Amino acid sequence: MSSAASSGGPGGSGGPGGARKRADKRQAILEAAFTVFARRGYAQACVQEIAQEARVAKPTVYSHLNDKETLFRHALEAAADALAAENLAAVERLRDLAPDADLRAALTGTADRLLRICGSERGRALKWLTYAQVGTFPDLVDAVLERTGRRLGAALADRLARLSLAGRLRPCDPEQAAEHFLALLTAPYEAHSALGTRPLPATALHGLAEAAVDTFLLAYAA
Repeated sequence: MSSAASSGGPGGSGGPGGARKRADKRQAILEAAFTVFARRGYAQACVQEIAQEARVAKPTVYSHLNDKETLFRHALEAAADALAAENLAAVERLRDLAPDADLRAALTGTADRLLRICGSERGRALKWLTYAQVGTFPDLVDAVLERTGRRLGAALADRLARLSLAGRLRPCDPEQAAEHFLALLTAPYEAHSALGTRPLPATALHGLAEAAVDTFLLAYAA
């Protein structure tokens, strides 16, 4: 055995390269698990199918995540983190908006993107899996909401505070304004999509975004 491999150097399993490969494999397993859970539901999904989806051996799945319960929990948290990253990227567009930029268009673009993320296949699957297993995994509801809702609300509040300070929005409590903005999006979306279980066409989502922004600006425009 070479000294690099035995000492955990770049070529060894304990070195940076080995750690990266293990992290990548774990991520692939979590993504495969989410796909299978979304396809089968928690009760019907099996670790063997997840291993096949991830293209790894079944023992490899257990070496990364101890059991099916742990796999489910971490798969949903990983999916929630991925959705959170998309949400934060959507509201990031509002940062340092140019003084002459069309505020309504900017807010509508953000609202439209947030609804598309919520209505994506992953977004709908995450919601279904979270609430379908609330009896078995009650803490997952809060974990998912923390990632997808509260982080988004905090980021949006920051952007709205900047717009208020710039005179684009009236002086307001930015956290409350963010709550109102998101409520104007999510309530109609839930009503039109049967609690998010059916996808809505892009035109319908854009219409909901425009209506939400129009109502929001009636209350908050400078």
